[in-house]
Amino acid sequence: MVHESEDGPRPECTGRGKIRRYYSGVSTWWTTISCSVLIVSLPFSRGGDVFAEDSKLRLLPATAAWTMVLNSSLTATPALAGQRAYFPLEADRLAAYDLMLGSLLWVVKASPRSQPVVGDGLVFFVEEAVLTALREDDGTPAWQVPFSETLAAPLAWEDGWLLAATSGGTIIALRAADGMTLWQRGLGVPAHASPSLSGDRAYVPLSDGRVVALRLEDGGLTWQRRLGGAPNAVLALDDRLYVGSDDNRFYCLRTLDGELVWRWITGADVVGMPLVDEQRVYFASLDNVLRSLDRNSGAQRWKRGLMLRPAFRLVKVGDILLVAGTSSTLSAFNMRDGTPAGQIPVGGELAAAPHVLSSTALPRVAVVARDIAKGAIVTLFIRLIDPPEAALGTLPNVIPQPKAP
Repeated sequence: MVHESEDGPRPECTGRGKIRRYYSGVSTWWTTISCSVLIVSLPFSRGGDVFAEDSKLRLLPATAAWTMVLNSSLTATPALAGQRAYFPLEADRLAAYDLMLGSLLWVVKASPRSQPVVGDGLVFFVEEAVLTALREDDGTPAWQVPFSETLAAPLAWEDGWLLAATSGGTIIALRAADGMTLWQRGLGVPAHASPSLSGDRAYVPLSDGRVVALRLEDGGLTWQRRLGGAPNAVLALDDRLYVGSDDNRFYCLRTLDGELVWRWITGADVVGMPLVDEQRVYFASLDNVLRSLDRNSGAQRWKRGLMLRPAFRLVKVGDILLVAGTSSTLSAFNMRDGTPAGQIPVGGELAAAPHVLSSTALPRVAVVARDIAKGAIVTLFIRLIDPPEAALGTLPNVIPQPKAP
């Protein structure tokens, strides 16, 4: 039954920061970090087991472990994956950094025209007339193939497949290992967001309002469903698809045949790809509202007004949601009931969604911001272990000093 609802290098234990410089004057500032934080963090980075990976420590209160100024502006959205980041920079450069240490791994001459994508140990991106794959470890070329098309959305990778959505309305599937084209499928109109790959299918949100399901094997059409507006990035699970649209609605579709299960009316367009846990689905919309709905029924569990305009997908860190938008602050909310969990100042306009570093004991989140004078600024936030310093008040029962004779 369909129903529709509506709202009513590691830092040293010193008290002073240290500056390290890399190419073109890039500097990293290690913020003041107490020895207790360092002691907790170091054993894990060396393979220890001080904390289990399912540690219940929350990100907040958070502190900056380091801040890195690139002294160069971004030319496309950076790609953050695992414990690395890849920055398309001015002067035709692509730079790779280790996000745990804030250290440069390599830099090559390249000019990505859109956000790179990472997978199979490779970094993929489109330049003028070519599609390139570099090795993650050292930036050396793995393969390069001619590619004269303009992308309508960033590349998509999953499990050995690389998909390109062109502005001419064609989906091109390539083998990620060597760049061989496996099939092409014309859909008539350009994609409104990158395809989503799940199982044996690719789900493409199109600018004319359709969501199209294609077989990964050969690009054949499985089904298509027209929504009330252009859909955004699709979250594809085994049995359900969740997708927001620019018709002020959020949809749940069956993966089997694209049939509508339920939809929810919002006050404005839904932003980015939604996020799910075992029971709920979460999304933000341009009416500055964050919502949690039941995954199965679509019933609203809670909603929360935002003090910022959301611009990126939601990010989950433990049991909190991070919301990023047109603000120099990240807002955090408890997933259970939507209550505010705190804020994280990031020092500039965000250039990408926050990135959670995987396989770390303490919660770590990397944030990339823009600055007119400094270019891109990257900060790694970690859980603050020590309590915040507080000024000492007057002690009780103070014994007055005797007056001088």
